[in-house]
Amino acid sequence: MHALTLASFLFFTGLVAFITWRITRRDDHSSTSGYFLAGRTLTFPLIAGSLLMTNLSTEQMVGLNGAAFSDGLSVMAWEVVAVIALVALALFFLPRFLKSGIATLPQLLEIRFDKTTQLITNIIFLIAYAVILLPIILYSGAIGLQGMLDLQGLTGIESSTTLLWLTVWIVGIIGSVYALFGGLRTVAVSDTLNGVGLLIGGFVIVYFGLQAVSDGSGIMEGWNILKESDPDKLNSIGGADQQVPFFTLFTGVFLINLFYWSTNQQIIQRTFAAKNLAEGQKGVLLTGLFKLLGPLYLVLPGIIAYHLYADQGVRADEAYGHLVFNVLPPYLTGFFAAVMVGAILSSFNSALNSTTTIFSLGIYKGVLNKEATEEQVVKSGKVFGWIMAIITMIIAPLLAGQESLFGYLQKMNAIYFIPILAVVLVGLLTKRVPPMAAKIALVGGCLLIAAGYFVPPFTLLPQIMHEFHFVALVFVLLVAVMLIIGKVRPRETDWIQQHSGDVDLTPWKGAVPAGIVLVVLVIVMYISFAG
Repeated sequence: MHALTLASFLFFTGLVAFITWRITRRDDHSSTSGYFLAGRTLTFPLIAGSLLMTNLSTEQMVGLNGAAFSDGLSVMAWEVVAVIALVALALFFLPRFLKSGIATLPQLLEIRFDKTTQLITNIIFLIAYAVILLPIILYSGAIGLQGMLDLQGLTGIESSTTLLWLTVWIVGIIGSVYALFGGLRTVAVSDTLNGVGLLIGGFVIVYFGLQAVSDGSGIMEGWNILKESDPDKLNSIGGADQQVPFFTLFTGVFLINLFYWSTNQQIIQRTFAAKNLAEGQKGVLLTGLFKLLGPLYLVLPGIIAYHLYADQGVRADEAYGHLVFNVLPPYLTGFFAAVMVGAILSSFNSALNSTTTIFSLGIYKGVLNKEATEEQVVKSGKVFGWIMAIITMIIAPLLAGQESLFGYLQKMNAIYFIPILAVVLVGLLTKRVPPMAAKIALVGGCLLIAAGYFVPPFTLLPQIMHEFHFVALVFVLLVAVMLIIGKVRPRETDWIQQHSGDVDLTPWKGAVPAGIVLVVLVIVMYISFAG
């Protein structure tokens, strides 16, 4: 059984790597545009595939299904509310990003405010990716693989700590090779290939999971059993004692989603590489359609696992891997593990590629060596990328013991998500708010949210009003402070965004109708499962 699982795993992993190499072997990896922005050649299928897979790593597959194991369908908010954020990206943010011809979000803040604002944002992104994002991707990936492939039995390594370190380092090194030698287009192509496999594999898990619930009597019978035995788990409206209470959808949950999909360098770098605005909008909105399907393969398996294993002492974040290992035939387990490795690599190499982009263009070229050649800038990114990868692989195993991996991720992300989102929105929607306001909001916002999480007595406030309401309150405060400063000490002249001419800004004619349809479908989905 182990041999068949391992063989299918190695076959599918190798197949994706070979196809990616064949497609991208002649790409330009020497220039900054070719390496960091794929030469601005991405069409909508590659944009959608890369966006989806950058997002769908194991912190989603393992973490969100783990959250569903505990709280049920209400955690689908992270998938469904994302659709509204993607509509906002397609219709509002993306035209403005492409107009300036930027490669990183901090570059936009330099254009709107000043160089120091860009530098502060660069540093925030680099610290956050090194300490929060990249380690969680690797840790969650290692936990997922251990469960799916029964690595303890396969390797004979009895120490779970040793196995965790080994898995993290192997996956980390492979992901680093993808990101640092291939550039953005290599990442996008491998993401798209893995995305197809992940969607197929995700629905296969649901099929076999429901069959297990019904003891082979069919998936509809399995669904009916779930509805009868665990009705509370199939309620889209989160209660006050759950991770995502319903009313937080309109405050912190919405704002965190809006930042993640609209202003997060790791995500939006794919859209910066769009061939034109129309292709970018198509890719973003297609991603929104796929996110509507997310609850089927990112939430329902967690509920199935709860039904099957809740009385067996299985931990929430172990539930998904346990389900996959127990319900899939060995040859499909290997395939799905290969897809999961692809998902880990996709998110890891995407985040690492974005990290190197921020460092190379923002820190190295912007501060350390302003006269650097194209080759020097690309080389600096590769060197820094390996340093960042090693730091990440050291930190990742230290995350062991977190009760809710996905909940921990969202909580930590809010520290920098909220201040950067406030600055970007105020920057784009106003003309006279000065650079000083942006700096105060960036630094003050990060410190304020961190204090609310970790420094008594400030921790009382998120406890009283729920942490997602708390971060929304901080967002409103930051916006208000920036607007007040803009009134008291405004810029001397109005800021007017200039068109760089790098990208064709003709919008897709179907963008607005498609956006409206997606928002309506979100509302319908919530109403359908409101209990």
